[in-house]
Amino acid sequence: MDILTRIAQRYDHMRPAEQKVADLIRKDVNFASRCGIHQIAEQAGVSHASITRLAKTLDCQNVRDLKLQLAQAAAVGERFHNEQHVELQDMPEVFQSIQDILQLNNGLITKEKCIEAAELILAANHSLVFGVGGGSTIFAQECQHRLFRLDVKSNAYSDPMLMRMTAASIDTNDVVICLSLSGKTPDVFESAKIAKDYGAKIIAICPQAELASIADVHLPITTQEMDFIYMPSASRYVLLAAIDMLASEVAIKNQRKSREKLRRIKLQLDEHRQSADRTPLGD
Repeated sequence: MDILTRIAQRYDHMRPAEQKVADLIRKDVNFASRCGIHQIAEQAGVSHASITRLAKTLDCQNVRDLKLQLAQAAAVGERFHNEQHVELQDMPEVFQSIQDILQLNNGLITKEKCIEAAELILAANHSLVFGVGGGSTIFAQECQHRLFRLDVKSNAYSDPMLMRMTAASIDTNDVVICLSLSGKTPDVFESAKIAKDYGAKIIAICPQAELASIADVHLPITTQEMDFIYMPSASRYVLLAAIDMLASEVAIKNQRKSREKLRRIKLQLDEHRQSADRTPLGD
């Protein structure tokens, strides 16, 4: 449990002097993590002993351990500690943030790289898609959903153990598509290394980071962390756009088979909906 959560949970059971130090910490974590015990005691109006007692109350080994944990909490960023109430001024801000991140990424993925990745997928016997976390898990499934419509045998994996297992059972004519908004996802990176060791080709959609370094084809993206923490990260739209670019290239290079699969899907959906209008294909 992190130090700020412990302070919140144990606050009512603290001595008055300890509460003064706790109030100072919650008001300015950066100050409490940077300054010495003398400055903290003076600012809070308590004795040095009160700070030592607070460290024990919070299950810290000593004051030094308390300050270390406060530094870790401060590293998260002031915007996560500020208790000031904020409002989303205008709903178009959501659309603007999406447009901004897409514009920032415009041109990063070249057509040549997309073609190279598409050719690997079409030459492979099986495409595996790896992605973990709140965004990449969903987009791994989305990538599979794009590919099966194009006559590409594919499966998405997000469970770390299953990723390692499938990576170990891979064949040399398989390809692994790795998705990561950071490029530093340990589970995806390690599974990709296993697959590469067994001869699979690696396609990485991620920023320039360790995952990109082992990829046979890297489709680069860049992310942008927002100060407004209450709005979902717009960067995930970049990952979706990259998947769409790759799927479109696969479809174009495999037109005859893709067209037939899409025709059959559209036919069955129209019969199911009892409609022949231009609704999204399969959504």
